[in-house]
Amino acid sequence: MDQLPLNQETLNKLTNMALSYAPRLILAFLTLIIGFWISKKIANGLLGVFKINQVDASLAKWLGSFLSATLKILVIISVASMIGVETTSFIALLGAAGLAVGLALQGSLANFAGGLLILFFKPFKVGDFIKAQGEEGFVETIDIFFTYVRTFDNQVIVLPNGPLAGEKIVNVTRLERRRVDLEIGISYKDDYNLAAEVLIKLALSHPKVFKDPEPFTGVKNYGDNSINILLRVWCPTEDYYDVFYFINNRIKVEFDKAKISIPFPQRDVHIYN
Repeated sequence: MDQLPLNQETLNKLTNMALSYAPRLILAFLTLIIGFWISKKIANGLLGVFKINQVDASLAKWLGSFLSATLKILVIISVASMIGVETTSFIALLGAAGLAVGLALQGSLANFAGGLLILFFKPFKVGDFIKAQGEEGFVETIDIFFTYVRTFDNQVIVLPNGPLAGEKIVNVTRLERRRVDLEIGISYKDDYNLAAEVLIKLALSHPKVFKDPEPFTGVKNYGDNSINILLRVWCPTEDYYDVFYFINNRIKVEFDKAKISIPFPQRDVHIYN
């Protein structure tokens, strides 16, 4: 069957519609292209600013992506409005959907916000040794949602960033120096001055122990069975455990050489008939 010719009135309507909508479509298309191009340039410029200011790479990348996506959504809404699409209902629907998603993902959003706080304020960085949430270890990775910590026995602990950002964090390795504290008990019959001299000499025999400030000894308290001496020395943070175990391992040996005894708990028992 041959196709029927178009009615002249219909043809005129189509022509008028094309002439009416063509400029809008062309303008909307140009706006879309230029808007996306500007969004990309702004996001790249922001990344450059973050790089200059040494903002964490993970945070900078995420913020750049978030800004780019937000600008593109605004461009799309503007383009839709230009071609006659009612955007009010669309924005309201988008807001309702965002609220529903937010309520459904409260825990994830809390971790997300915590991740942003950690990456922005930097209470710790990758490689630091931290104590938090009853766990301790070296920070391996800081993501937007989770922080990964490696323990001394080579286990990986995944800490959610929400609680982590809102609780106490002990950053053990942030500063360059640490103080090693040791408590040693000697017998009441032994010479305290001699014991202190032995401890100071032992501490200074380790090459990583600082001479300024110099090692310190003092009587911490008088116990039931011993005079308890406190030894404090300073060393580089990365050598803390090396110094700690070196001194601890040598105390008994050096005290034995100096005839200084380390007492153990004792009780006098009196028996009455």
